[in-house]
Amino acid sequence: MPKLSAERIHKNMAAIHSKDTKPEMIVRKGLWSKGFRYRLNSPRLPGHPDMVLKKYRTCIFVNGCFWHGHEGCCKIPNTNRDFWVAKIKRNQERDIETQKRLAEMGWHCITIWECELKPSKREQTLKSLAFTLNKIWLEEHAVIGKPYPQLEEEDGMLKAAEEQI
Repeated sequence: MPKLSAERIHKNMAAIHSKDTKPEMIVRKGLWSKGFRYRLNSPRLPGHPDMVLKKYRTCIFVNGCFWHGHEGCCKIPNTNRDFWVAKIKRNQERDIETQKRLAEMGWHCITIWECELKPSKREQTLKSLAFTLNKIWLEEHAVIGKPYPQLEEEDGMLKAAEEQI
C-alpha cells in the first residue's frame, strides 16, 4: 500500500465527523424500527450522548473502535504514534468521566462499539440493545412491596376481595 502524504492524511481525518456516522445510523434505524423513540446529541447532558431515551433514562454512545481505543480492534498508526496514543487515552478517560457523571444523575449508559455493528453481529447487537432497554424499563417500573389483590370466587365469577376496594 503506498504511503499517503501528510496533506492527504490531514484531509482524510478532517472528513470524519462525530454526528450521523454510519454505525450511529444503523443503531438509530434499528431502535426506531423496534418502536424506541429518542433524542439526538442532547446538549443538556454531559458528553452529548449520541442518543437519549428519556423514557428509559438511558444514554447510548456509539463509539468508533479507533477513536475510543476499543481493545482488540484499535490499531494505532505508526505515524505520529505518541500523539495518537495520548489522544485515544484522553478520549477513554473522558468517556469514563462522562459515564460517571451521567450515572450520578441517575442515567443508564450503554456503549455500542463500531465492530459490534458489522453485518455478522448487527442483528444480535440490536436485539441485545432492545432487550436491555426493556429490562431497564421493567426494573424502573416494578411494583415492589404491593402484592396483587386476592381474588375470591363468587357464583362462578371472580371478584376482588371487599377489603381491597
